[in-house]
Amino acid sequence: MRIAVFSSKPYDQEYFEKHRKEHDFDFVFFEASLNQNTANLCNGFDVVCVFVNDKIDKETIKKLAKCNVGLIALRCAGYNNVDLEEAISNGIKVVRVPAYSPEAVAEHALALILTLNRKTHKAYNRIREGNFSLNKLIGFNLHNKTVGVIGTGQIGATFLKIMKGFGCKLIAYDLYPNEDLKSIGVDYLSLKDLFKSADIISLHCPLNPDTKHIINKNSVDQMKDGAMVINTSRGGLIDTADVIEALSHRKIGYLGIDVYEQEENIFYKDLSESIINDDYILRLNSFPNVLITSHQAYFTKEAMDEITTTTLNNIKAFKNGEKLKNEVRP
Repeated sequence: MRIAVFSSKPYDQEYFEKHRKEHDFDFVFFEASLNQNTANLCNGFDVVCVFVNDKIDKETIKKLAKCNVGLIALRCAGYNNVDLEEAISNGIKVVRVPAYSPEAVAEHALALILTLNRKTHKAYNRIREGNFSLNKLIGFNLHNKTVGVIGTGQIGATFLKIMKGFGCKLIAYDLYPNEDLKSIGVDYLSLKDLFKSADIISLHCPLNPDTKHIINKNSVDQMKDGAMVINTSRGGLIDTADVIEALSHRKIGYLGIDVYEQEENIFYKDLSESIINDDYILRLNSFPNVLITSHQAYFTKEAMDEITTTTLNNIKAFKNGEKLKNEVRP
């Protein structure tokens, strides 16, 4: 079975090669992302393996069908970049990795909080330049602060448990409240009340029509002055223009993001010698109270092992005609 792996980096190839001994698969790795312009590369492949910024829209899927591709294997949890209706109408199945090391993403969200708050990144740079001043490095205690989490699936639940260890007050919003979280002191509130009460808001929900731009001018206006917003989920949860406006007026006091709405043109690339033609990311980088990482929250050894093995098992089940337990349908 031939598998085309798109948006592949050296570490992707390393982990696929590490686990391939258990499977009779033939991999070809493409650094290019999969979209309607690169879909013709899939001729002769049974499976395409894709990541978060590959664009598997209607036109791409039609070309995959002409190439006789039978499976789209996502090596991530989110699937908002796939036209599921079109895939099904063309007889192409879609599978994903529903969960992989929720601790990895939850811990990265905490890292963003602590770095923004205690300004360790700025202190590090100062010390290396011989500047030992503490001016403008003051932070705040996390203890007794109210942390609001939107989305209490595995990652959100793990994050809440971590923040409980810091002595935070925990509130959450989810369409399906988790009774186990209630038992450790998490209070489920309406979205409006969460925005109004939280000192720190962390996003852990999927991106869909109901959650797109859940952080916008209206929700920001409901927040406490100086609230911290953290996003390690999907960039489209935040209306970037509205958040920039809120940062400019100090309504949002801190912003930590590992994802960005237009990241497919920027993230996972070395643009250090390039002119970045994205006014929003340049504007965000100009704020001293904004911290951006390049979609690396998932990037731990444990998570990479889980992503790779689950992806390979998904493909194996497809090859053997077995039930696809991680299949995604509209």
